[in-house]
Amino acid sequence: MPIISAIQMCSSHIVDENLATAASLIREAAGKGANLVVLPEMFAIMGEKATDKVVVKEEFGSGKIQDFLADQARINKVWLVGGTIPISCADSHKVSAACLVYDDKGALASRYDKIHLFDVTVSDTESYKESATTYPGDKVVVIPTPFGKLGLSVCYDIRFPELYRAMFNMGAEIIVIPSAFTVKTGEAHWELLARARAVENFCYVIGACQSGTHSSGRKTYGNSLIVEPWGNVSASLPEGVGVITASMDLDKLHAIRKDIPVAAHQRMYVDISTLSKSSADKSKDVSLTFGRV
Repeated sequence: MPIISAIQMCSSHIVDENLATAASLIREAAGKGANLVVLPEMFAIMGEKATDKVVVKEEFGSGKIQDFLADQARINKVWLVGGTIPISCADSHKVSAACLVYDDKGALASRYDKIHLFDVTVSDTESYKESATTYPGDKVVVIPTPFGKLGLSVCYDIRFPELYRAMFNMGAEIIVIPSAFTVKTGEAHWELLARARAVENFCYVIGACQSGTHSSGRKTYGNSLIVEPWGNVSASLPEGVGVITASMDLDKLHAIRKDIPVAAHQRMYVDISTLSKSSADKSKDVSLTFGRV
């Protein structure tokens, strides 16, 4: 059976240090037999300021971080999900939070840009406005791999189940969620949401997280986990830097989907192609279809 791994890090504002740590952890995962390895959100840089990532952004297809990911996938002979890295976008003051996937020969297999941006007030002393430095994506991505169909998402996406149902309807069997959850929201919701996304879609969910206190003083929750389609957590790492692994059984997944055929029973569908970020009337953004399509 394929072995899947999630890497947990405490990334800083120094890219080279983060890449060195990631390389060691990817090597460790490969040594444990991993076929698919997932890095956390912002694994290459967690800046002292939100704008730090804009300074080190790369053009898509070229750059130190992208070369690192390709090399690590090839050297370790693993499929590698590169958390998120800052990629140039149409706005020179922002970046796309791009999740890049490389196959075991080091070739780029896919790209997903984080759709839902973290503009929230966590407490009186903790707030974030990710949209000030990040340009949102608008494409749902599911790709074939030797281990099953892989759906891509990032952190705050986890709160929007319609994205995951769209991936399910595109055939996803494994869903990755590179993340950097805050301590407060992580303690309250992270495992609950990850298990819910697994159960409602009968998918494997791999959550690779940031953990600890970063250069800016920001604290992240950790608790990287691998969730099976029935909702049980097969591996987790509450805190610290490290690697978790678990085996994956698609026969079990397909048996569950056969016994509880939610795909066949589904009555409401969201046509994501009708979504419009520029529409003033959000009630007109979504086309709903009832019955089988």
